[in-house]
Amino acid sequence: MLTVLTIRDIVLIDRLNLEFGDGLSVMTGETGAGKSILLDAFALALGARGDAALVRKGADQGQVTAVFEPAPGHPVFALLSENGVAGENTLILRRVQSSDGRTRAFINDEPVSVQLLRSVGAALVEIHGQHDDRALSDVSTHRRLLDAFAGLAAEADALAGLYEGWSDARQALRDKEAQIAAVRENADYLIHSLDELRALDPKADEETSLAQRRQLMMHAEKIAGDLKEARSALAGDGTAHTRLGAALRKLERQEAEAAQVLKPVAEALERVLAETNDARERVDQALAATRFEPRDLEEAEERLFALRALARKHKIAVPGLPDLIVSMEEDLAALDAGEQELEELVKAEAAAGEAYFRAAEELSRKRHDAAARLDEVVTSELPPLKLEKARFLTKIETCAPGEGGASGLDRVAFQVQTNPGTQPGAIMKVASGGELSRFILALKVVLAAKGSAPTLVFDEIDTGVGGATASAIGERLTRLAEGLQVVAVTHAPQVAACASGHLRISKEAMAQGGEEAVATRVIALDEASRREEIARMLAGQTVTDEARAAADRLIGSGG
Repeated sequence: MLTVLTIRDIVLIDRLNLEFGDGLSVMTGETGAGKSILLDAFALALGARGDAALVRKGADQGQVTAVFEPAPGHPVFALLSENGVAGENTLILRRVQSSDGRTRAFINDEPVSVQLLRSVGAALVEIHGQHDDRALSDVSTHRRLLDAFAGLAAEADALAGLYEGWSDARQALRDKEAQIAAVRENADYLIHSLDELRALDPKADEETSLAQRRQLMMHAEKIAGDLKEARSALAGDGTAHTRLGAALRKLERQEAEAAQVLKPVAEALERVLAETNDARERVDQALAATRFEPRDLEEAEERLFALRALARKHKIAVPGLPDLIVSMEEDLAALDAGEQELEELVKAEAAAGEAYFRAAEELSRKRHDAAARLDEVVTSELPPLKLEKARFLTKIETCAPGEGGASGLDRVAFQVQTNPGTQPGAIMKVASGGELSRFILALKVVLAAKGSAPTLVFDEIDTGVGGATASAIGERLTRLAEGLQVVAVTHAPQVAACASGHLRISKEAMAQGGEEAVATRVIALDEASRREEIARMLAGQTVTDEARAAADRLIGSGG
């Protein structure tokens, strides 16, 4: 609930600190005392549109701070957590309005967006007045209120989950259908390309080896001539190899007479001859590699050009051709597997849709039953509120199954009929200012703590009524205050007499910069002051003993 409201430099308010308790609190005062300014300031703290005109003359900025103590587990804490704002027990909403038009918003002294402040404010407070259409202008709230009245909130949440599951199943089916359609569209191309690739049968690194082989064959004749010259130098009569071999044999015959001198020489010559033999073998191998048929070069070039042409066709490098074969084979295999998977997804989507529609139709049936009960009980509250000829109607439009959404098949709208024989219409359009407030009061009394913010503010809902009707309004506000915090701005003494807390709003002259100015003041009344204020409301400017006695009777009877 709201515990403290602090206002600084807003229009006629220079400095106010107001404390609120549970139950019903009323604010009274003469016309023009500043009640509307106080509510405008409160609305600013709840995220209402800012305006530089709200800043008190001569001040650079004004600010409003509202302190709340929501019940543990209130949804507002989850909302704050989702937005990264700390909050446990006490919530402090603060709005700073600068004279240049800029505003800043804070929750628990953390800067936040005005949108978040507005969402938090809407979760904590509802303001209802003759000209305030925010509370019931959004038709989606009518469905939520009907569900709250009938205890269908859990079923509505479950239905939203079923709808989400059905939506996911539909999306999965659409994705698979698109995937299969794309593969089907390219199936003939894939089959032809795959046959072409398989026929060529490219191998990893084949391009490199073919290019090297082609290069070798193109220069094979010159390379072979050079190799033959090298071989001639290494082998044959009169070569160094032959002369070294003859020299080694002579030394070996003399080694016994001079082993110490000849042995190292013989070993060195043996190493040279071994290296020469190895070189000759390698030259022979190289010569063998240069021997090929003229057709070999032609075939290598054809193979190399075919690989490169196919790679260009598929816009990849030649080494990627083997992987392309694997990819195309997988795509064709996926087409067969996808057909089976598609059948399963069709079944899953149908099952999810059936579960959703079954639950949606059952919820719709319960909503229609609940709407009849809601109409009856709200209409029964209207006669004491001077709306004896009026009727409250809940209109439900049920759409076709395929047009359902997360909230079900129903569009719920509250309507009223102010007189028999007239056409029912939207509550916001048909009801006059005073009637609208009383319709809302009747609805709130019926819903009580179901679907309401923990703090309700009613702004002059008793305008234009008196006597028994004002007493009926006071009695209903008292009933509301048994489960919620209720704040009412009122001109009716019958309503004021029902309150557990009473604030009097007045204007007071003050000096400001050497000039005379006016400031709004708010005083919490004790029992004696409260009786005097109610007597003033009964008698007017001159309070008589008879008015005081009447005030005592009203207070004693609770309105």
